[in-house]
Amino acid sequence: MSRLVFVLLILVWAPAQAAEPADGEVLARLAASGEQTELLFWSQEDRRVGFRNMPSLGPVRLIENGDSPFPLDSAPVDLGGVSYEVEGESFRLGDYLADPAHMGLIVVRGSEILFEDYSGGNSEESVWISFSVAKSVTSMLVGAAIRDGFIESVDEPVVNYLPRLRGSGYGQASIGNVLNMASGVRWNEDYADPASDVANAGAANGVALAGYLSTLPVGADPGEVFNYNTGETNLVGEILRAAIGNNAATYLTHKIWRPFGMEYDAWWSLDEAGGGELGGCCISATLRDYARLGLFAMGGGRLRDGTPVLPDNWMADSTRPSEGYGGYGYLWWLFGDQGYAAFGIFGQLIRIFPDDDLVIAAHGNAEAAVDTEFHAHQDAAVQAIRDYLVSSR
Repeated sequence: MSRLVFVLLILVWAPAQAAEPADGEVLARLAASGEQTELLFWSQEDRRVGFRNMPSLGPVRLIENGDSPFPLDSAPVDLGGVSYEVEGESFRLGDYLADPAHMGLIVVRGSEILFEDYSGGNSEESVWISFSVAKSVTSMLVGAAIRDGFIESVDEPVVNYLPRLRGSGYGQASIGNVLNMASGVRWNEDYADPASDVANAGAANGVALAGYLSTLPVGADPGEVFNYNTGETNLVGEILRAAIGNNAATYLTHKIWRPFGMEYDAWWSLDEAGGGELGGCCISATLRDYARLGLFAMGGGRLRDGTPVLPDNWMADSTRPSEGYGGYGYLWWLFGDQGYAAFGIFGQLIRIFPDDDLVIAAHGNAEAAVDTEFHAHQDAAVQAIRDYLVSSR
């Protein structure tokens, strides 16, 4: 099942951070096109530059880092012995790292970096767009809003926060149903169909999103059927902002990014200048801070001093199989006793193995959004790294 193809229209925007000199020509060409450009159809080379310079190409909101980064000590482990199989053929980790779609890979156990590798011009300071990895961050922010008292529980009706949806198919859906992508509302996620819902409203937000969703018919009772739905992930962002009366990026800054100790500033893409964050997409952050997000989740949503940011049972509830689909929780993909993950198109991931105290994160630039040979190698390589480390202890 496809994780997500998010049709995002990039608008020409004033640079928010300095681009690498070698990126200037590509960025200038993208910015000078004078047209809205469908990010999905950029060339792989354009994506290599654009994905690490999103604040220069579209409206964003800053997520500020703190003064005391969560320490990640270097403790290199030789992974030369890692091997994996794809379609019956054997490969070494070096084969994955040599793929031009590989942009970065980090392996963290506890607070130690066991392995870190970059290519394609990226480095430990490179921010890179996360796509659907942001969904899992939005899910954690909903948890923070519950702990802070802005939301009573996931059992509350969606319409308590978005009354514009009263009388629509969302009238009976709860926040939990939407987090599970099981509202019961019909949605066509066919990326190849220009008449599909994802083509028409995949990048909608705010009033436009609510207006579109309110027209959709009901296909099942809430909670019963899992239906991957780009629109509903942005709807979660709408619920969050309505509940907290604040921007999601600002809330993320003050609840997680600064207090947990993210090392670098990040940016969250907006639907328009001064608009709302895309709840289902597009936080641009460094790979090390991807890994720190994984550590925060794995630690149950607590700060380094033990202060809880999320409800005590939030991560357990978030990673419990839903009634509609056993492989999905509250905007997290689930792997049974092999942990859980946040995935984004083109090869972005945070894979969390709680039983092994292990987080593996990646930046990627695959040839296509999903289901490429690179994705198959990435999935197999990540699992092989985990298995190798466990067997070596």
